[in-house]
Amino acid sequence: MSDYAVVNPATGETIKEYPTITDDELRAAIGRADAAYKSWSSSSTVAERAALIRKVGELHVERATELADIIVREMGKPKAQAVGEVQFCGAIYGFYADNAEDLLADEPIELLGGDGTAVVRRGPYGTLLGIMPWNYPYYQVARFAGPNLIIGNPILLKHAPQCPESAAAMQEIFDDAGFPEGCYENIYATNEQIVWVIGDPRVHGVSVTGSERAGAAVAEIAGRNLKKVVLELGGSDPFIVLGTDDVGAVAEQAAAARFENAGQACNAAKRFIVKDEYYDEFVAKLKDQIAGIKKGDPADEDTTLGPLSSATAADRLEDQLKRAIDGGAEVVVGGKRDGNYFEPTILTGIKPGDDASQEEFFGPVAQVYKVGSEEEAVSLANDTAFGLGSYLMTNDAEQAERVANAIEAGMVYVNIVGADSPELPFGGFKRSGFGRELGRFGADEFVNKKLIRAA
Repeated sequence: MSDYAVVNPATGETIKEYPTITDDELRAAIGRADAAYKSWSSSSTVAERAALIRKVGELHVERATELADIIVREMGKPKAQAVGEVQFCGAIYGFYADNAEDLLADEPIELLGGDGTAVVRRGPYGTLLGIMPWNYPYYQVARFAGPNLIIGNPILLKHAPQCPESAAAMQEIFDDAGFPEGCYENIYATNEQIVWVIGDPRVHGVSVTGSERAGAAVAEIAGRNLKKVVLELGGSDPFIVLGTDDVGAVAEQAAAARFENAGQACNAAKRFIVKDEYYDEFVAKLKDQIAGIKKGDPADEDTTLGPLSSATAADRLEDQLKRAIDGGAEVVVGGKRDGNYFEPTILTGIKPGDDASQEEFFGPVAQVYKVGSEEEAVSLANDTAFGLGSYLMTNDAEQAERVANAIEAGMVYVNIVGADSPELPFGGFKRSGFGRELGRFGADEFVNKKLIRAA
């Protein structure tokens, strides 16, 4: 079978295979991107590029149903969630179109002494390689391509091998929006080809969203070639419950933070750290929430839990669950596999330091821990190699400030879930990667911040 293929995870059916790009075709794609960098990036204005990005967003919204149907069959995302992802992309592209001029405006510097002026001018960085994952096929591309195309950085986009149809659909959107040749190039490349693409002097930077293993491999190659890299990797985000007047409402938020997209999100809540006075009720209420999750055909509008993205993903989660249970974890509810589907699962009895406590479970599995104090909660939250996002539930404003400052993560959401927005920076800490996407910080990663000092 080809490296790139649509295999419906709900049925196991191989729907279509796509040929891998040849070396000559790949070199030609790099050449087109380099030509666009040398011509379009300097000849077009920010306003002109923003207008093109706005059209990309509008086309996502116009084609939302068609685009959603593609990822339903590629990676099993429930239809309603797939439509929501596409619509969010429209908002992201719209944000960058609306704010392009401000994001790229000159930044004057007040001189400490002497006459004249100094200004930092933001300009294109060069052709960039994006290596994107399968779990949010459109969203991951939007937060990378949106800011970089308004900057004037042409994009080479290598999508996950199981997402070739959505990759082709996005290429069509960028073409239909009016981007010149070479500005956005979809490449069905192999990992071996990516090694020399990163080394090509016409490629100036790399952005990766994926696993620790993939991020480390790409960062090593980029480092050897002195290329800037942004990494958004895994997470084992804590969801800390320290104070509430409504445990049921907190459990509802917890379920939303864990089980959307079958739990296949790097910034999903994965470890639920609950103060002892709320623990028993929280577990019971979370179990009630699980009872309302509807497993089914992801193409059905009413389905809220689809399959895992592939047999490989299901095998990996099954192995993690087995090892956790063998190590002493207790299954409160769920734990069973049916093909590529997994029941929503609650695990308790995992001890700090156990392998299960240190791994990222990329599926609908919630680990719940009982703690006796704020200090113990913070210590357990930080007892991980990851540091992507986190969630904190408390009705004490001073505690919220204190604990948010103490959590070792790139993002802390206090008394709220599902609050991602185009203007908010997204990124991590520790082994969850470095750099930021979205908002003004995402638009500042791959720019040449040129100092112009004049007398």
